[in-house]
Amino acid sequence: SVIDANLDFILRSIHMEMNTDDTWTRRAKKNLQANLDYLKHNQQWNRDRYIRAIMDINRLLEKSLQSEGIRVNLSNYQDENLSPVKSSDLLRAAETPKKSPFYNLFRDAFTPHDDGIIGISLNFLSQALPAFAITGYLKREYPGVKIIMGGGLVTSWIKGPGWNNPFKGLVDEMVAGPGEGYLQSLLHVKDCATHVRPRYDLFPVNEYLSPGFILPYSASSGCWWQKCQFCPERAEGNPYIPIPPDTVLDDLASLIEKHRPSMVHILDNAISPALLKRMIERPLSAPWYGFVRITDHFKDADYCMGLKRSGCAMLKIGIESGDQGVLDALDKGINLETASIALKNLRDAGINTYLYFLFGTPPEGEEEAKHTMEFVKRHHEYTGFMNLAIFNMPVNSPDAVIYGTGEFYEGDLSLYSSFKHPKGWDRGKVRAFLDNEFKKEPGIREIIKRNPPFFTSNHAAFFSR
Repeated sequence: SVIDANLDFILRSIHMEMNTDDTWTRRAKKNLQANLDYLKHNQQWNRDRYIRAIMDINRLLEKSLQSEGIRVNLSNYQDENLSPVKSSDLLRAAETPKKSPFYNLFRDAFTPHDDGIIGISLNFLSQALPAFAITGYLKREYPGVKIIMGGGLVTSWIKGPGWNNPFKGLVDEMVAGPGEGYLQSLLHVKDCATHVRPRYDLFPVNEYLSPGFILPYSASSGCWWQKCQFCPERAEGNPYIPIPPDTVLDDLASLIEKHRPSMVHILDNAISPALLKRMIERPLSAPWYGFVRITDHFKDADYCMGLKRSGCAMLKIGIESGDQGVLDALDKGINLETASIALKNLRDAGINTYLYFLFGTPPEGEEEAKHTMEFVKRHHEYTGFMNLAIFNMPVNSPDAVIYGTGEFYEGDLSLYSSFKHPKGWDRGKVRAFLDNEFKKEPGIREIIKRNPPFFTSNHAAFFSR
């Protein structure tokens, strides 16, 4: 059996009886079903109505899970007393599961066989403390159960420098990388297949906070470029393993016919040019979105129109910087002139764009950051949405040796180390620049205001160009 605890716990929390002693919470409770219906039954959202629905639902989630020192919302989990990057704190969460605001929910959700196997997929830092509270509860109540933990965050821990498993005795096995092969061997499946079409039958596909099922599909693991200076895939030594394009399209055709999704989300770090070309030749029968790298293909307006005809609703693009020198120093393989033409062609084709920019990398100083601001200003009419991030130095990056101070941010499981910026462009200065200059530019401010709260790029494709 499969439990999507993220969805299950959110839905059960917002439907709880709670003390509605303020106007906002009472209104949110009264309008809960109307807000859920709006999100789930409209293929194209009105921004103001969408924000009202999301903020009301988030209000109910925060109120239902109020706990001393803990704040939960639709995209994060914060504990003032425990840190998810300290193994000692994760073990403490496992020792005291009753302190978790989710305790009553997972106590009722899990009734395993005492000698069974439970796999926990842990992908995001915000999931770590609740995941270990669940693990501790299961080990205490069902001591014969075998706990196996994997997922993106676990993979990064295991592949980090100096990994020495601190969770022995609590977690029976920790698995790095894609888990399909491991699962087949665990269940003694003979003649393990190298490729298995994903199945979503065990998930409540119509219960998510979206207008129909958003069908996730991984056409590869790793990244086809693998040259970026601070790429985690490169640092962790994850190889690029693609599924043949026609196999991908056969899978998607079958899954779309079966599930009738409202959107397909291609999960790859970057969809390969080979797959994009084949998608133009074999269009999907459902709209789709995903990450791409800017290549010379996008300078061809007909190519972009072909992507639109293939079903492309939105492309996520990591441009990172508007300074060519910074991009070259980071080995991004992006040419800004090509990016400029591509953004115009995508706009003309009716494909929305979600652009990603990264500030505070070692080759960037204030002057280079202002070049990025000028780039965004010049292209604001071609930009649908935008994500702004401040650079963190990965602990397993070669540059951590050059610029790092040797100190981790918070704990032994931190994926980042502090570093001394070679140009003095530290995080405080970057943040001040973003708040006081970058975000105050009228054209840029309009782009930022369009970002869907909490769900960001996962919901952006449902807004029109």
